[in-house]
Amino acid sequence: MGISSRCFSFTTWSDRWFRHSFSKSGLKSTTTDLGDGTVMHCWVPKTLKKHKPSLILIHGIGANAMWQWNRFISQFTRHFNVYVPDLVFFGDSTTARPERSEQFQAKCVMGLLEGHGVTRMSVIGLSYGGFVAYSMAAMFPEKVVKLVVCCAGVCMEDKDMDDGLFQVKSVDEAVSVLLPQTPEMIKELVNLTFFKPIRTLPNWFLNDFIEVMCIEHRQEKKELIQALHKDRNLSNLPKITQPMLIIWGEHDRVFPLELAHRLKRHVGEKAEAELVVIENTGHAINAEKPKELYKNLKSFLIDPFTTSKQENHSNGPKGE
Repeated sequence: MGISSRCFSFTTWSDRWFRHSFSKSGLKSTTTDLGDGTVMHCWVPKTLKKHKPSLILIHGIGANAMWQWNRFISQFTRHFNVYVPDLVFFGDSTTARPERSEQFQAKCVMGLLEGHGVTRMSVIGLSYGGFVAYSMAAMFPEKVVKLVVCCAGVCMEDKDMDDGLFQVKSVDEAVSVLLPQTPEMIKELVNLTFFKPIRTLPNWFLNDFIEVMCIEHRQEKKELIQALHKDRNLSNLPKITQPMLIIWGEHDRVFPLELAHRLKRHVGEKAEAELVVIENTGHAINAEKPKELYKNLKSFLIDPFTTSKQENHSNGPKGE
């Protein structure tokens, strides 16, 4: 596909539509230079509402943050000051530094949030974003007040691959599936991540998506995936104490449901962890069951806050 046809790219058109949708929901696109060779892109509120708490939405491997959170953004901005960063090597976020760990990603996200004056927040992490979100909660417990981990194998160990826990047999195979370079590999990725896969994906669309979304920073993204697995041991994973919601697809074949139960056991009672399993869905819960996902996010993040405000109002001073 040449440059001239890129003007008519369905993927590029969709990206522009998502930008319009985010802007219409009250967000603006910003970049923050962290001063260490790292530049972070983030969608932030056009107008900060001081009475609203802050919510951070962290995307997974795949397209940029807009593609993964667009279905939820207008609902969240009604209740929160919403921040949607692109992790390093996604969207317009880059670094010249060699680090590839989720802890480095967590530091970068927190650095850009500090630049916007965000000091307390709830965080939702989707898949790879769940690793980053958990690291944020562990590294900055005074700033992260609530955590949601969605389909993120935070508790996996490097030996799980050899033990046959995953559909893929090696990290290299995982990279080839998660960072597809051919229409056939995208179809394999869809089959892996959806409980009911989309069957009608024409090659012209898939080739277009690959050119726009899957080529840039592929080597660096490969290193991010490799860093997740290298020398990973459950005994080295910090136990957080913030209230946490764990949401998983019943038929997740990227990070099997066993890892959700393992995470709940790991944090124990201190984190007040709640596990919700969404039936008849796979790994891509944000795409396959967005209504059920939002319902559970709302119950954990919004309803208690709304109830508290109503109680404060009803218990407040009464007029004569």
